[in-house]
Amino acid sequence: MSLDYPAPIRELILQMKSLPGIGARSAERMTLWLLGRGHVRVAELESALAGLRERVAMCPECGFYMEKEGECPLCHGARRQPKLLCVVEQAADVLRLERSGAYSGLYHVLGGKLSPLDNIGPSDLRIGELVHRVKEQHPEEVILALGADVEGEATSGYVAEVLRETGVSVTRLAQGMPAGGGLDHVDEMTLHHALSGRRKM
Repeated sequence: MSLDYPAPIRELILQMKSLPGIGARSAERMTLWLLGRGHVRVAELESALAGLRERVAMCPECGFYMEKEGECPLCHGARRQPKLLCVVEQAADVLRLERSGAYSGLYHVLGGKLSPLDNIGPSDLRIGELVHRVKEQHPEEVILALGADVEGEATSGYVAEVLRETGVSVTRLAQGMPAGGGLDHVDEMTLHHALSGRRKM
């Protein structure tokens, strides 16, 4: 029988490895580092993870993260333009657009993009909630700030088609967005130009 780590260590390595962007060696290295730092560091991580579970929720309206005891800073911000609604794939995309300084309207996080290969269809995304918001809030413009890859293009086309019956003006980010890429690979200046040069769909 070959020698291996005790079961609790193997379990933590397995959990670490399941996180995006972390391979087997990185998971092992991080686990052993945590063991070497003693219980203080582990306790800090436990506390941070518990805080995520107990204090953070997803805003039912826009889909961004908020503290459970407070109100969503995006939906209730005094300086936000309620007549503009920007649709993004993930919550992290909201911060990328905010840091560009080119947009001050409301947001709607879809929670992903259409991907038949991964069995992700329209019902798996927050498209129904988007249609409901548009009908209730009557924005003047919906900006689709989705990736320029195949799935992003397909999602944009589908959302534009679904929103067509509402009569709202639907635009899409234009110049500056690289073909085949998402917002996570775009700098703030490029986002600024893309928002400024958006086009009607």
